[in-house]
Formats: sequence, structure tokens, C-alpha cells
Amino acid sequence: MNRPVVFFGADYYPEQWPEDRWPEDARLMEEAGFNVVRLAEFAWSKMEPRPAKFDFNWLDRLLEILQSHGISAVLGTPTASPPPWLMAGNPDIFRVREDGRRVTYGNRCEYCPNAPAYRKYVRRIVTAMAKHFANHPAVIGWQIDNEMGERCFCPECQARFQEWLRKCHGSLKALNTAWGTNFWSHVYNNWKEIPVPLTTGGSPNPGLALDFRRFVSDSYVAYQQLQVDILRETCPHHFITNNFMGFGYEGLDYFELARPLDHVSWDNYPFGFWHKEFPRDNAGGLALGHDAMRGLKQKNFWVMEQQAGPSGWETLSPSPRPGQLRLWAYQAIAHGADGVVFFRWRTARYGTEQYWHGLLDHHGQPGRRYAEIKQMGAELQKIGKLVQGSSVKANVAILQSYDSRFAFQVQPNNAQFNFGEHVRHLHQALFSTNVGVDVLAPDADLTGYKLVIVPALHILTEPIVANLKSYVQEGGILVVTPRTGVKDDNNAVVDQPLPGLLSEVCGVMVAEYDCLLAGITQSVKFTLPELKALDPVPARIWCDILEPAGAQVLARYTDDYYANQAAITLNDFGKGQAIYIGTFGDKALYRALFNWLMRSFQITGLLITPDGVEVSERWQENQNLLFILNHSSLPQAISLPDGYIDLFAGMAREGSVTIAPYDVMILAKQK
Repeated sequence: MNRPVVFFGADYYPEQWPEDRWPEDARLMEEAGFNVVRLAEFAWSKMEPRPAKFDFNWLDRLLEILQSHGISAVLGTPTASPPPWLMAGNPDIFRVREDGRRVTYGNRCEYCPNAPAYRKYVRRIVTAMAKHFANHPAVIGWQIDNEMGERCFCPECQARFQEWLRKCHGSLKALNTAWGTNFWSHVYNNWKEIPVPLTTGGSPNPGLALDFRRFVSDSYVAYQQLQVDILRETCPHHFITNNFMGFGYEGLDYFELARPLDHVSWDNYPFGFWHKEFPRDNAGGLALGHDAMRGLKQKNFWVMEQQAGPSGWETLSPSPRPGQLRLWAYQAIAHGADGVVFFRWRTARYGTEQYWHGLLDHHGQPGRRYAEIKQMGAELQKIGKLVQGSSVKANVAILQSYDSRFAFQVQPNNAQFNFGEHVRHLHQALFSTNVGVDVLAPDADLTGYKLVIVPALHILTEPIVANLKSYVQEGGILVVTPRTGVKDDNNAVVDQPLPGLLSEVCGVMVAEYDCLLAGITQSVKFTLPELKALDPVPARIWCDILEPAGAQVLARYTDDYYANQAAITLNDFGKGQAIYIGTFGDKALYRALFNWLMRSFQITGLLITPDGVEVSERWQENQNLLFILNHSSLPQAISLPDGYIDLFAGMAREGSVTIAPYDVMILAKQK
């Protein structure tokens, strides 16, 4: 089958519906312009109803129907939800929670990724599926498991953790030194003495707690690799992916989990049930999710689950407004998605997700949401060839370290501090000016980026510092925020003034710091004349009291005993500059500072637009596409550049135009 210009489809659960309905579903999918579905990731009981008794005939019949309508399939390995016969006969497979209690059957992801018995059954079902579907013309790829990452604290994991520590540290002497186990008389004389950090043990040693999180992440990487190896050997012409949970999830090192995959996929729920309030201004958060998932492999990705309606298990999110499903899907494409798959096709009548709505409601009849996606399917038929093969180019990078995120889980430093929220504030300041951003690992190649932001890089190693130092020396602009360089690789506090190994680059020393509790106010005033009109700007959560060592002071604190002390500095280093922001600000501080930085160092956004209107860009060689997305509920006037064609209207557009609420405009440069 020829590769579609854009993969476009839905997650489909035929096992939940009568077989005589399948042809009608396939017909409606084809009319909507779908060319792909995801199948079978929760169908283990259907495919292996009894131990080692496999039934793939029903799936063969479905694939034949789909193929007759031009629809391909991504098969999910069904290992996130094992059948009752497996779990009832193997109680040691059940995961142990952080409080020391085993979970029981009734949901999904109850398994321990290290359980030998579970790995045996996983190997059997994945091998059987791979052999059966290896040469099926409708199958193009595989998704491994589903949203995996629950930590397990069982005896098997404890034994494997102890062995993992032996390999990492080499000797108990080295481990005791790294963790500083003389504290509280925790010196270990035998590997078997080392516990897992259950909540019943209270606050754990920070070195142990960090290493356990690394071990769990490595366990899932190995569990995934077990399946990858089977699929690579048996189905070498199929792609392999996994559906990640976006920037907000921080239980696994996604850089490592992404490494063996052909591309990353992720699940995007703008109105997910976890939102406490209707997120009318969440467009920047969605963009961050796309940018972070694209950055895991620095290549295009898929959205394997894109919200298709109101969502929730026991309670529901608001319903997406007319236009928003199409808008969110185009935003994903604008940020580098080569595939958008809506979750789900039809809303389930049974089970926990009865109210996690699909494109079709429970009755199965096409309605507003289906019509909206059908419109998009027709549009993609017209413009897809311009999108195919294009990618995102960004001038700014934000670095994130999962080791640092793990360390903040152990010790957040301030109850108000959340690493993800901090990065969202920084990203939002750039998003609001339509500046493209890549979210990368700290050891990524930074060549070509005009600006690199290092948010709270708590755990800092010499190789990472060498990477950052080289970047600045060669002319880069580095922005560093508080709590950077505090810990070494073992989660021990460094024995040098902060920001530790980055002090020379930043030209500053943290003389003292102040943890701001809720209700305590502090603010900063800029020394830059062009920013003084904004004074004072609130400072939050944390204040590093800075002693410049060659750096220029850009802002000073206004209150308390450190009033008039340096809060933000700029240091010349080599051919570049390093800015140290000594406090966690709000949107006002970051937006003001980044606007000044962009003016000073010639970093320009794509277009100037009103709040709520996003402009993103994809490039195919020297041809660019501009995606203009109105995330607001009001019509918005924008000024377009000259020389572009509106692909939907099929005509040239320039000057002032109005874009409707939740609408999309895609422009291509005239040749």
C-alpha cells in the first residue's frame, strides 16, 4: 500500500461491537477520509481466550473489511490488560503499590514489568501476533503496550533493584559513599539489606530514591525491548511505536524509552478529566506536549489518541466546542505530527470508559463531531502532499532532564514548586510570541539554536556542563533558572557555591537563598530602562540572592532583608552570554524578559498575533507552511505576510484578515 500523505484515523474496538456493524463503521471511516486505525491493544482475552489457544480469525475478517475501504492498521500488543485467566493463576504478577499492598484485578496495568511469569506470557502473545500478522497487507505498524509506567515495589523488583545497584555502583563501599549512608546509620553491609522506598519507611535517602526511579524506568525500557526484539525479528518491514503520555508525565525517562522506537506517539487530551477547570487558554500547554514528544527523538511523531469528545470515567470533562477537534488535530500536525488518530471511534456502551466519548456517540449515528472530522479528512486530501515529508525547525530549545524531574519528586524544595508548571511558564512566554521551541535532553547537540533555556537542571554532571559551556563559548544565549546545579549524579548536594558547575559560565554565585511560603510576597525591579515600566514584577516560590562575579545585574529584589540584591544577571562568556534568573516568576516576568532577549539577539517570532492565535511552521526543503490557529472563542483579526496562498480557499491572501473562532488557516509560499 502506498504511504498516505498524512495518517488520519481513529482507535477502533471491533471486539466491543457486533460483527455485522463492522462494514458500516468501515464505510463511515472511508467517507471521513480515514486511512488508518489502531486495533487490539485491549483484546488479549479475545485473541487468547484460553492459555495458548489463539483466535485471530475475527481480526482477519475485520482487516479484510478495512482493507477494502483503503484503511490500514496499527496493531497494539495487548499487554497492558492481561486476561482474567492469566492473573487469577499467577498472583505474583500483580504489582505492589508504594504502600506495600498488592493491587487486585479489575482495571488495567496491574502487572509488574519484572515478573518472570508475566514476561513469559507477554513473549507468547506478542510472538503469536507477530507471526500471524507479519505479512498481512493491511498491517503497517505496532504500538507496544499502552501508557505504561506504574511503579512496582514487589519482592521481585526489590531483588532486581539490588542487582541493578550492584551493576551501577560496583561495590557496597562505592554505594555507601555515593548515598552518604553514614547519615542516620544506614551503612549497608549486604546488597540484600537495601530496601525499596515504600511509604511505610518514611522519607527515604535521596540517593536511594533517585536510583529506584532510574531502576523502574530501566525496567520498563527492558520490558518494552522484549517486545521490540520479537517484532523487529518477525516483522522487520513494520514500524514500532509506543503511546506516551506527554510532557506532564514524569514517571519514566522518555528519552530512553523512545530510543529503540521508529517514532514516538502520544495521547493528547486537551479537556482530559484531570483538568479541574475548563482550560480555555490551554493552547500553549498542548503545544508544549507536542514539542516535548517531538524532541524525544528530534523527529516527527504521531498522536495515537487525540481527544474526540467529552472524556472521563466517573465524571466528565466539558464537551469540545464546534471546531476544536479539527483545531487540535491541525495544531498537532503544525508541531510535527505525521499521524493523528482520534480516541475513540465509537463511545463504549460497557465498561469503565462508558463516558469517554468517541467521534460517534453510543448510538453509533454520525453527528456534529463526525461531520467536523469528515471536513478535515477532505481538506487533508487536498493539502496532504505539501505536508508529507515536512518537519519543524526551531531556533529555541528548552532542556529537560528526567533525572532532575525524579529528584524533584523526592524533594520538591518548596511545596508550591512543580517542575512541569515551571517549564510551561517558560514555554508559554515563547509560545505567545509564535517562537518555535524544541524540548531536548541536556546532552543534545545545541548547534544552530539561538537561545537555550535550562530550567531547574537540579542534577548537573560534567558532560552536560561541557555541552552547555561549548554552546555559550561559540556564541549561544543560555538562560538558567533557580535550583540548577544543586545536586550531583547521586542526588547529593554539591560542595561548592551554586549554581555549582555552571557558576563560571553564569558569572555569578548564589550567596544565599530564600524559600517563599504561600502568602509571602517578593518582587523584582529591572535595571534595564526598556523594562522599568513593568516594575515591580512578582517573584514566587524561591529567591536566589546573587553575588555577581563579572555578570551585569538586570534586576534586583525589592523587599525583605535582601532588598536591592541581584535577582537576574547577564554574563559574557566566550562569544555568547548567560542569563541567570534567580527566582521563579509568573508569565509577566518571563514574557518581559524573553521579549527583551529576542529584540536584543534578533530572535523573531513568525507573526505578531493577538492572544489566543497561534502561528506554527513546517518546512519541506525551502518551502514553508504557516499554520494559523485561532484557539479563542472570538473572531480574531490578523495581518498576513505577502506572497502566500490560502490552501483551503485556493487563493492568495495578504493584509488584514479575520479568522473565525476555533478555525484554522494554512498558508503556502507562492513559488
